[in-house]
Amino acid sequence: MNLKVIAVFSLVVLSPLLASAHTSAPIPSLVPLEVEFLAPNALPPRPGVITANSISQTQITTPSLWWAEEQFNEFGGKLLTNWIAYQDEKRVDLVVNRQPWTLLNYLERYRFVNRFGTVGRDYQYNVRVFNDRAAMLATYTCNYSKAQPDCELLIFDSLGQDGLPVRRQ
Repeated sequence: MNLKVIAVFSLVVLSPLLASAHTSAPIPSLVPLEVEFLAPNALPPRPGVITANSISQTQITTPSLWWAEEQFNEFGGKLLTNWIAYQDEKRVDLVVNRQPWTLLNYLERYRFVNRFGTVGRDYQYNVRVFNDRAAMLATYTCNYSKAQPDCELLIFDSLGQDGLPVRRQ
């Protein structure tokens, strides 16, 4: 049997099972991306909001995504263009360049989201990924009320529809 046939058969048979798997990860926030914080000449964001451009000169900023951005940003640093962290909501919104994102296959997108989601999880933050037109591309959400967080990574297809949810622990 051809490997493509096996892969398609596996997806058709297993997809409903994966999609219906119970997870206690919260539903990702549906609040729109606040693009006004991303403009190059934007005023400093309100207290409790941090962008890639608002690093503190006097103290460690939480969450600290600068190292992760340097380590995991693909395409010579051109994939991740900016990010916004909401300390009160415990959420990080990543903004990626649309063109390099479309060049990534599903597994490469998963790897990117998982890396930043893992960093966010270390700070007990949920992560959302948007393109530069403010369209949501992926989420990494966790239920932090347990000793071992229950997390789910979801990548949307190019039409903005749900892909296969992937449980993370």
